[in-house]
Amino acid sequence: MENKVFHCIDVQQFDYDYLEEICDLADKIREISRTKAGMEYLASTLNHKRAMLYFVQPSTRTFLSFYSACQMLGIKCAEVRDPKTSSEIKGESEEDTVRTFSLFFDLIIMRHPRANFAKTIANLLNNTDHPVPVINAGSGKDQHPTQALLDIYTLRRSFLHRGGIAQKKIAFVGDLRRGRTVRSLAALLTQFEEVKLYFVAPPEYQIGQDILSLLDQQKTAYEITDDFEKVIPEVDAIYMTRLQDEWDQEEGAHVDIDIERFSFQKRHLELLKPDGIIMHPLPRRQEIAVEVDSDPRAAYWRQVRNGMYIRVALIADIFQRDKKILDYYLSNNL
Repeated sequence: MENKVFHCIDVQQFDYDYLEEICDLADKIREISRTKAGMEYLASTLNHKRAMLYFVQPSTRTFLSFYSACQMLGIKCAEVRDPKTSSEIKGESEEDTVRTFSLFFDLIIMRHPRANFAKTIANLLNNTDHPVPVINAGSGKDQHPTQALLDIYTLRRSFLHRGGIAQKKIAFVGDLRRGRTVRSLAALLTQFEEVKLYFVAPPEYQIGQDILSLLDQQKTAYEITDDFEKVIPEVDAIYMTRLQDEWDQEEGAHVDIDIERFSFQKRHLELLKPDGIIMHPLPRRQEIAVEVDSDPRAAYWRQVRNGMYIRVALIADIFQRDKKILDYYLSNNL
C-alpha cells in the first residue's frame, strides 16, 4: 500500500483504490488484534510517537475511537477538550495554540466547530520548520472524513457477499443540510459504480446544492423525497441522522418538524430488505427506536467498533507502518 496521506482533511483525498487498501488493512489489523501476541506487536509499531487530541467540540465515539486507535499502536496521548484550560483563555489564538502542540507531539487529531479549521492548521504547519500530520475529526458542518471512512468500511463489510458497495441503494434520513457525516459519505460514495442515493428529509433540512452538484458532476444517481416509508423497501442501507439543533443558535432560527415521520420504528423492520442494514453515526435521540437494536440488520453498534479499526489503519498509513503490519499478517499465516 503506497502512502498517500500525510494530513487527513477531507474525503476528496481518497480514491477508490485507497478505500479498498485502507479497508483491507483495517481487516488485517482486526485479525492481528485477536491474539495477545498480535496486540503486543501492534503496540510496538508506533510506541515512539505522541498524539494530541484537540477536541473543543463535544464528542464521545470519535474521541474514544481515536484514543483507542492510538493505544493499539502504542502512541502516547494527551488531550485538550476545553479551551478554558489552555492559554486561549488568556487571549491566545487557536492557531498559536495548535502550533504549540506541533512542537511537542507527532500527530494532531482535532475536532472543531469552525468549518475548514483543520485545513487552515494543516496549511499553517506545512509552512513551519516542524510540520506534523493533522487529522480532521470533524470540522463545523463541513466534513468528517474519518467517519466517512468507517461508514465505507461498514458498508463494505456488510455487503461483502453481495458484490460490495457498487450498485447499492443508500438512503440518508434526517437533518441532511447540516450533517457533516452525510455530506462526507455522500461525496465518498461517488467512487463506487452505479450507486443510487436517496435524500429523505423535510425541505428545511434537505441536502445542500453543493453535494447535489458534486453528484451531478460524478454522474451519481440520486432522488430527493420526504416520503420515508416509500423509500425503506427500495434501499440496501438506511443512514439515519439526528436533528442537528446545536447549530440553531448560530443560524438564529429553529424549524419545528414532525420527527416521527423521519424516524425508524419497529414496524419499519417489516419493510426493510432481509439483507438490508440500518446505520447511524450516533448519538441518536428518537430517530431509531431502541426495539430495533436487537435486529441483526441494525449495524450502528458495529459501525462504532469499525471506527477504531479504520482509524488504526489510517494512522498506521500516515506513519508508513502499513507494510510492516501486512508483513506481520502474512508471516503469521493469519
